[in-house]
Amino acid sequence: MRFHSAESIPEALGLLADHGNEIQLLAGGTDVMIQLQRGEIASDFLLHLERIDSLKSLSSQNGHINLGALITHRRLSADKDLSEKLKALTEASRTVGGWQTQEVGTIVGNIANASPAADTIPPLLVGNTVVHLASSSGERAQALEKFIVGRRQTTRGPDELITSLDVEPLSDGSGEIYLKVGPRSAMEVALVGLAVRLSLNSDDTVTDARIAVCSVAPVAYRCGEAEQALIGSDLGDQAVGEAGHLLTNSAEPIDDARASARYRTRVLAPLLGRAIGICRERARAAQS
Repeated sequence: MRFHSAESIPEALGLLADHGNEIQLLAGGTDVMIQLQRGEIASDFLLHLERIDSLKSLSSQNGHINLGALITHRRLSADKDLSEKLKALTEASRTVGGWQTQEVGTIVGNIANASPAADTIPPLLVGNTVVHLASSSGERAQALEKFIVGRRQTTRGPDELITSLDVEPLSDGSGEIYLKVGPRSAMEVALVGLAVRLSLNSDDTVTDARIAVCSVAPVAYRCGEAEQALIGSDLGDQAVGEAGHLLTNSAEPIDDARASARYRTRVLAPLLGRAIGICRERARAAQS
């Protein structure tokens, strides 16, 4: 097997331009190495990216937070500023495997792997995340909800490299949370994962609602119908119940070794109700 550790983005893009169809990109390796061992992916050329320091940047640009592709879950979860601006994402990062996985696993690796149960994708979806990619022929940007197109499938071309993510931070008077159903809060793949972001007026009327789930369909997704049921409401029982009903109806879970489709379906509405309650309290606290 050929192994090359790139030291710059241009070096990596040059190799992808020449050998993209043969290359397996490698960052933290927490998914790739296991999949190689299991024979789930096959490659004779590993392109290692960890030495590219420019992919580790974290900055604010045009009101958005720009996360470099190699930012790890540990760095996300430990950053106090991010824990205020991207609370659900930092909460989700703390649940990705154990500390060893969090230390080397990257935020973009979680996206590129495109697992239906990836913890960080729902928080990124409610943050209206945009994926930035580069190739030797130019750059492009694509909304995350369109970038992931199936189980372990994305629109990344063989000559492209994901360089960063742009995420909307929480606005004033907003709150968000990521909740994960599983035997343990970490070291387990989510049976159901749910991210909610709510923005409230001073009278508790919802001005914006974003709801995203994972592990209940082939891809993580936003549920626009459930969001609309909350917007304009004061989060009364009828509105919350309707949102839970619409979210449940949108799901397409499967039976697997970890949980039944029936179980996944039944926990969605109660989980959403709990998340809404926490978001409301966080939004109220942000207003004070």
